[in-house]
Amino acid sequence: MSHIDPRLRRWLPLIGPLLLLGLWSLLVATRAVSPVLLPGPLATLEHLGQAVVHGTMVSDFLITLSRTAQAFAIATLVGVPLGVALGASEPLYRSVEFLVDFFRSTPSSALIPLFMLFFGISDFNKVAISAFAAVLVILFNSAYGVMNARRTRIMAAQVMGASRWRVFRDVLLWESLSQTFVGLRSGVSLALVIVVVAEMFIGAENGLGHRIINAQQLLKVKDMYASILAAGVLGYLLNLLFLVVDKRVVHWAGRA
Repeated sequence: MSHIDPRLRRWLPLIGPLLLLGLWSLLVATRAVSPVLLPGPLATLEHLGQAVVHGTMVSDFLITLSRTAQAFAIATLVGVPLGVALGASEPLYRSVEFLVDFFRSTPSSALIPLFMLFFGISDFNKVAISAFAAVLVILFNSAYGVMNARRTRIMAAQVMGASRWRVFRDVLLWESLSQTFVGLRSGVSLALVIVVVAEMFIGAENGLGHRIINAQQLLKVKDMYASILAAGVLGYLLNLLFLVVDKRVVHWAGRA
C-alpha cells in the first residue's frame, strides 16, 4: 500500500462504489433478478435525485438523523461517564460485567415489544430503544479503555508523585480516549440501525425506515431502493465524521 502513487491513492475510495454499481448493472442486464424487483442503478439514482429535489426524502432523512442524534447524545452522556467510572475500579466492573455483556449481546430489536409496553407507540420510544442499544457499546468500550491504559505511563505519573485523582484525570482519561472513540463510532452506527428498524415497525409516520417499509408494501421499488441508499449514505457520513474527529482528537493513538 505504501508503494502506491499518491495521485492514485486518492481514487481508491471510488473502487468500492464502482464495483457495487457494476455488479448491480450486471444483475439487471442479465436479468438474474426480475426488473420488477430490481431497477437499474441509474433509474434508482434518478429517482433518488427527484425525491430529494421534489419529494419528501430530505425531510425523512433529517427526521431519521434527528432521532439518531438524540439517541446517541443520551447514550454518550450516560455511557461514557459510567464506563469510565466502572473502568477505574476493575472489581466494580467485574461485578456488573455479566449484566453489561448479557444486554449488549441481546438483539435490541428483540426488545421492541418491551419498550412499547413502557413508552407506547411514540416518537420517544424509537429514541429510547436506540439509546439503550448504543449505551451498552459505548459503556463497554469506555470501561475497557480505562482498564487497558498503558501501565508504564500510570507508573511514571505515580513515581513523580501524582495523586490518584491526577493519575485518573491526566493519564487514564486521555489514555482511554482511543478505545472510547471506537465505542462512539460503533454506538452511532448501531443507533442509526435501531432507529431505522424502529421506524419500520413502531407506527412511524415519517423517517427513512417508514419510507422503506411503506415503499415495499406498496411495491414502489425505486423508492424503496432510493431510501435504502439514503440510509446507507447517512450511516457512511456519520462514520466518516467520527473518523475525522478521532484522528484530530486522538492524534497520538498508537504512539508509545
